[in-house]
Amino acid sequence: MRLMPLLAAMLPLLPLPALAAAPTAVQTLRVERYTDDDQPGTLRWALETSNRNPGHYRIDIAAIGEPPYVIRPSRPLPEIKGPLRITGLAWARDGQYVAIDGAGYIKDQGVRTCPGALPGQFGTNVRTTTNPGLVLRDTQGVHLSGLEVRNFCIGILVNRASGNVIEDNRIVANKGGAGIMLTGDDGAGNPTATTTLNNKVLRNQLIDNGDGLELTRGAAFNLVADNLFRSTDANPEPSQGIEILLGNDNSVVRNRFENYSDGLQINWGKRNYLGANTFTGNSIGISVTGEGNILDGNLIHGNRIGVALRPEPEVTATRVTANRIWGNGLDIRRCEAGGSCVADQRTGAIIFGVPAQAHALYVGSRGVGAELAKKDQAIICDGSGQPQPCQPLPNHNQQAPRLTGLAGHVLQGEVQGPASSLLRIEVFGNAAAEGREAEQYLGEVMVGSDAQGKARFEKTLDAIAGLNSFTATVTTADGATSELSQPLRR
Repeated sequence: MRLMPLLAAMLPLLPLPALAAAPTAVQTLRVERYTDDDQPGTLRWALETSNRNPGHYRIDIAAIGEPPYVIRPSRPLPEIKGPLRITGLAWARDGQYVAIDGAGYIKDQGVRTCPGALPGQFGTNVRTTTNPGLVLRDTQGVHLSGLEVRNFCIGILVNRASGNVIEDNRIVANKGGAGIMLTGDDGAGNPTATTTLNNKVLRNQLIDNGDGLELTRGAAFNLVADNLFRSTDANPEPSQGIEILLGNDNSVVRNRFENYSDGLQINWGKRNYLGANTFTGNSIGISVTGEGNILDGNLIHGNRIGVALRPEPEVTATRVTANRIWGNGLDIRRCEAGGSCVADQRTGAIIFGVPAQAHALYVGSRGVGAELAKKDQAIICDGSGQPQPCQPLPNHNQQAPRLTGLAGHVLQGEVQGPASSLLRIEVFGNAAAEGREAEQYLGEVMVGSDAQGKARFEKTLDAIAGLNSFTATVTTADGATSELSQPLRR
């Protein structure tokens, strides 16, 4: 019992560690003058001061005079180096934004206002980092809130920058690249895989930007949540609410997308998760190429096509699960670098083989000065893989289940899938007897196929009052979801 005190007495006395130095207090730089010069009190002065010693300041932009509160830079602002918090103070008080307006030096020339990286190219479907408003490049730890950023080619550019937060802002009428662009672009159009990570874009309003937001060229593990993406008749190029191009593992949840060519378009992105979003009034709600993307629990209604799975050179798998899809098939032919404008295009809830800009069948704008030579326009395979060479139909052209009957509350059907494999059947109900979509999600059942890939299934439906037709999808073990089945009337 006395051993521990004895050992303690034998140990040499060690010096206690020095107390950690108290952190340096962050100083506030207060913006109280809306002129654009280097004088104290201006935004330019505050940014230049902070950039000389990042992490030692915050910038508060006061509401001066009566709203609207507008700062009009006369030339590009300095790039922002973090850590730094920039706050428009009026928003937390009464919901007013302090605007940073690019119209002071970017002259509006319509769709030719914002040039691309290549000569002769303009608009929303060309690679560009031209004429941004606020720039976060090769930095981290920047927090932006309470701002309105408008009339630039890119409102906020996040380039090779990680761990930043953009929340409670209004991003308006940025005509070229995007309202907010998160990109790992190395400066020559190549992706960088570990430079644009773990950013958060939360509770912003993105109105009438060409693309609302982009996650491109290596942008990964970013969160985009609770934002409004809206295009109105004032938008000259209503392209995408969000475009994901060579961006992986991003989460896009609880956003609303209205009146674009594509509410959200994924081009060769991998493992992106789209959950609990609303898509309405778009030519295409969600348009997808890429591997391992998941569309889960979204509300998709009032578009021309709900979900368009597009052909690409590689055979890939997209999982479409537990979404509610209804009221699509509307004649919305809006095709700025996306959308559905082919005259005889099949429309509805989930459609395979919808042409995109890379395909010969595409009808619409590929971007000003970005026309694709005829020889480079891809051909889409038919169901038998012809004519060659062609791009295969997505999701292995997995065929939908066939519903065979309803016995009381038990829905019966059969399916053809891969041999000796587990299959997930999801069932949906529609109020109208002629309903062909997926208005109500009614659950799932797992079945195993035989050596020929055949399986029969039954699904007990607990609540079918008011439902008068039923549809189903099948998803294979590798995550490839079919189109909807033909409806079964009750």
